[in-house]
Amino acid sequence: MESFSEHGVEDALVERALGGDEAALADAFARYRSRLKRMVSLRLDPRLRRRVDASDIVQEAYVELSAQLPQYLEKQDLPFFLWLRLVTRHRLAKAHRRHLGVAKRDVAAEVHVQSGAAAVSSGYELMSQLVSDGSSPSQTAMREETEAVVREALSSLDAPDREILTLRHIEELSNREAALELGLKESTASMRHLRALTKLRDALDEVPGMFSGP
Repeated sequence: MESFSEHGVEDALVERALGGDEAALADAFARYRSRLKRMVSLRLDPRLRRRVDASDIVQEAYVELSAQLPQYLEKQDLPFFLWLRLVTRHRLAKAHRRHLGVAKRDVAAEVHVQSGAAAVSSGYELMSQLVSDGSSPSQTAMREETEAVVREALSSLDAPDREILTLRHIEELSNREAALELGLKESTASMRHLRALTKLRDALDEVPGMFSGP
């Protein structure tokens, strides 16, 4: 069976992990830990930010994925990173149920772009990455005002637009990975991404210093 790998860098490491090498599994997980923590921080319900640490959820996910590795090996129907992400999402959903006492409709579908320090940072990071030439607002003094505009612009987008931008620019998924995550064809995911990007750029177009050039 053909196995999946990301970017061609960790092929050998992932193959060893898929072969049952626990040390390799730990190393492979460590390679993605920061991305998984970023995903949890972004999607953690604002009411839990002072009670639940994203690092703890990621660590719980590692314990769980060790137990689930045999089941994954049977199918390998997701790229390795998306499987890690799926297990981590499940741990996040359990945290929401445990602490809030209610089932989240779909944790993966909610991006809290308006609440919490992590969300503010993520919104600003997303804005910075969307600037075509890599520039950022010219005046440091404008940062807080600009972040407020970015949050407002992000919140003006509908959920699918926010989600595709978050997957591609904050969680750094490839178009193929985002398509798999959303259950879309790659061409459809690409079109959705470009449409959402255009909407956000239009919303930010009048912010002084946001974009350079004509």
